[in-house]
Amino acid sequence: MNKKELTAVKSFLDRELKRHNQQGFIEKDPISIPHRFSQKADIEIAGFFAAIFAWGNRTTIINKCNELMALMDEAPYQFIVDHKDNDLKRLLAFKHRTFNATDLLHFIRALNHHYTTGYRLFKGQEPSLEHAFTHGMEKNDPDMGNGLVAFHNYFFSLDESPDRTKKHISTPHNNSSCKRLNMYLRWMVRKDAAGVDFGIWKNIRMNQLVCPMDVHVQRVACRLNLIDAEKSDWKTAIALTEVLKQFDPKDPVKYDLALFGLGVG
Repeated sequence: MNKKELTAVKSFLDRELKRHNQQGFIEKDPISIPHRFSQKADIEIAGFFAAIFAWGNRTTIINKCNELMALMDEAPYQFIVDHKDNDLKRLLAFKHRTFNATDLLHFIRALNHHYTTGYRLFKGQEPSLEHAFTHGMEKNDPDMGNGLVAFHNYFFSLDESPDRTKKHISTPHNNSSCKRLNMYLRWMVRKDAAGVDFGIWKNIRMNQLVCPMDVHVQRVACRLNLIDAEKSDWKTAIALTEVLKQFDPKDPVKYDLALFGLGVG
């Protein structure tokens, strides 16, 4: 694509970004789940589950997230750190697609470990999930690749971590596009006046984020000649992000909102 064509695509995406990057986007998107909370840890945990559940119909995703938040007494952080064994019984019937009670119980165990003990290993001053993504990164890393690999390894570092649950936490090590985790990172790291994303994490630069590569984004990006790839994998996600950096070197992943919005119509 030549410079003139890139300029035209940028102008088009900038218009679409203004249309989608606004408060009205939130209600029908899984990001509405963490927007229900005001405390940082609640936002992190609710957002994490919402992102992990984010495949398939958005209405179903939101309904399952609401179901889980209700099971956690609408206080996800408190439930994660203070629950008793008896409290876990209410979760045994929970299921979303291939995510079942075995997976959920491991997620709760891993999050409990991190928020009560693990974050201190990374010299964290507060119990934030951000440390789990940054501890494997170098200051000058161009993207979140190392952070995502380290997060996957850390999340399954506890004894008797179930193998079946690993499919729910993607890693670039397997050349996965890591769509759901990259979307979660966008939510936590990006910040602008529109207020769709939260921007509550400060140790990851916005230009280290990688564009979430779902079927909608991939289809629109191909149609706009931003990428030329049949596979939705890590290499393709990086390639798309590098093109988007030509449009905005500091905040390339903001265009995810435009690409996704165009894809879902």
